[in-house]
Amino acid sequence: MRARVIAALVVVCGVSGCTTGGPSTPPPAAPTGGTQATAALPLAEAEPPDPGGEVGSASSEFTSTAELPVWLKLSDTEGDLNRLTKLEIAGGHLTMEPKPSAWFDGFRGPFVYQELAGDIVMHMRVKSEGLKGGPPKQIFSLGGAMVRVPDSDTKPNWLSVTTGTGDVANRVEVKETLDGSSKPEEHPVKVGWVELVLARTGGLVAALYKEEGGAWKVGRRWARPDLVETQVLQWGMTGYTDWNSFGTLKQDPAKANLTDVKGKPDLRLSVDFVRFLRPRMPDGVDPMNPASVSDEVLIRLLTPAGA
Repeated sequence: MRARVIAALVVVCGVSGCTTGGPSTPPPAAPTGGTQATAALPLAEAEPPDPGGEVGSASSEFTSTAELPVWLKLSDTEGDLNRLTKLEIAGGHLTMEPKPSAWFDGFRGPFVYQELAGDIVMHMRVKSEGLKGGPPKQIFSLGGAMVRVPDSDTKPNWLSVTTGTGDVANRVEVKETLDGSSKPEEHPVKVGWVELVLARTGGLVAALYKEEGGAWKVGRRWARPDLVETQVLQWGMTGYTDWNSFGTLKQDPAKANLTDVKGKPDLRLSVDFVRFLRPRMPDGVDPMNPASVSDEVLIRLLTPAGA
């Protein structure tokens, strides 16, 4: 694995606490719906994630161009084509404008990330627009959060929660890709800024979202041993657009990944911030089981206090 771990940001949390350094043996996963009895966690006992510690230093508020170099580009680290026409920090936001691209099955698109270890909550605030304003006009023009197993191009393994235009405009899409097979699911949202969370904790990976002025909702819960057992994962931002321009390449992901597709891209992703936190999932509960950890409790556990 060609992991480029930023040592100061890699934190491994085990039973005895947090230590800095490279990957170590991962802690045992929490139970995921087996025969073990699990208690229902009361809302009053659920604690929001911890914003402190070294993992918090990986966060970006995008107030300075000096923050950009810590974000790695998949096109640089794993030899993909550069499918970004713009990646810059200005006016307190990071702006990403992709070329025609896709994250689906074996297709790879742009990805800008950091490599972090241990249980993570990644919280960001984003807005997806067309290049001339309004919702993107091309189908599957989406941007947001993604977590990926490094160097998993032959059998792609990743999860995302993005917003923009899916089959229709004004959607949040939660998507699981396991061994190169994607399963997307769309939810309607209002136009404007959307807050997104991707989190790994115990035996759970989850996606949450919140419209501007709205309430947090659970998009999906996944039991993904590959993402739980792989200590160092790629956590970051993606944006892709203009699925229609892939034409016959829709049947040939390997060829598409080597082709600079010309088309009509129409996505401008603005990212207000990306913040990394440590979740505090109690022992003795099953986060995959809503009877043990309800949606209301999961939201408390995986969203920052006051968010």
